[in-house]
Amino acid sequence: MPLIRIPNPLRPYVKGQAEVPVQGETVGAALENMLTQFPDFRPHLCKDDGSLRAFVNLFLSAQNVKDLQGLDTPLAPDDILNLVPSIAGG
Repeated sequence: MPLIRIPNPLRPYVKGQAEVPVQGETVGAALENMLTQFPDFRPHLCKDDGSLRAFVNLFLSAQNVKDLQGLDTPLAPDDILNLVPSIAGG
């Protein structure tokens, strides 16, 4: 079963978990499964139209899925997605 790794600042939205087991054969399906499990997380990751917010990055191994097939990127059962929000500052 694929996992999504959650960075520390976002863990309150997934009951403190560092990794969330998900079901899905694509990145989009896995993400949707996680958001079904934790609906309060949705507004922090998705816009009103359901698309991912610009600051949300998902990495499969060392590659941003935006550089692969996006949410249609296939997942293997042992894959780990890393959720990495962009951080801005000055």
